[in-house]
Amino acid sequence: MRQETISEQTRSETKNPLVSIIIPAYNVAAFIRETLDSVFAQTFTDYEVIIVNDGSPDTTELERALAPYMERIVYIKQENSGAGAARNRALHEARGELVAFLDADDIWLPHYLEEQLEFLEKGNYDLVYADALLFGDSPTAGMTYMQTTPSRGSVNFKSMVHYECNFLTSAVVARKAPIFEVGLFDITLRNGQDFDLWLRLVRAGARANYQQKVLLRQRCHPDSLSTTDPVDKIHRQIRLFEKIEAKYDLTPEERAEVAYVFKKLNAELDYETGKAQFLEGDFANARRNLKKANLFQHNWRTRVILFLLSVAPRLTRRVYLRRMGTS
Repeated sequence: MRQETISEQTRSETKNPLVSIIIPAYNVAAFIRETLDSVFAQTFTDYEVIIVNDGSPDTTELERALAPYMERIVYIKQENSGAGAARNRALHEARGELVAFLDADDIWLPHYLEEQLEFLEKGNYDLVYADALLFGDSPTAGMTYMQTTPSRGSVNFKSMVHYECNFLTSAVVARKAPIFEVGLFDITLRNGQDFDLWLRLVRAGARANYQQKVLLRQRCHPDSLSTTDPVDKIHRQIRLFEKIEAKYDLTPEERAEVAYVFKKLNAELDYETGKAQFLEGDFANARRNLKKANLFQHNWRTRVILFLLSVAPRLTRRVYLRRMGTS
């Protein structure tokens, strides 16, 4: 199912824009006007906007919200296939040499494209990202993305797999050709499709960097993936690295880094599992998993918890729950 508000003939008769802005849309009717207003307020204007309705259940409301913009966008509808598939569809339609990714509930500041393109061209980069101010219903609202998820040092395989350099998709501008060379977003991944693509680009030689300027606002949702159960989050990271280990042609050095990440993730999983068991009153299993975690983490807090669990587990749990306001 495909629908465009700008005909193929009209598009073919117009000069190709420098930038194609790619926006997947799913359950975002309440936010997309504010997002598009931020796009059309950009000081840099040589762009096209491609919106892919990914089988959204709020299509009627979405198209009502899009109605004032229909003459200025390329609008495509497809059956629900996920954000990665929606972005891939837009990439195939994109005419720009560069692509800028934007989630349909985030907001660019007016100089976003101008400053990102200047940064990309001056450094001769293939892939750049910036910082964002977090807003919405979240304890992190008012902080910046890089305060909560830092980027430090050069962008390379090692810094990415150790989460020392963390891309924000709505803050990414990239050259389109290398994305096609490495194979677009992997739609077989349920989560982490963007991380996987950026990592494949960097491994293939793409020059990547970031600037610590706040150039956009990222909307936080209480039900977003970043706020889900920590055990589930770790399981998702493990599945992503299983794909990296199995599908990438890793060098011995890269394989060693991935092996270390697996140890770290499994220790985090043991810690979070032990913490949950402690809260449930399953003290024996909590001690076992926290001990396993501490073999890798060597964390003094974990050692203190283990000591308290060995001498007064029930009292420790009561004090903790009281402090958390849950009992």
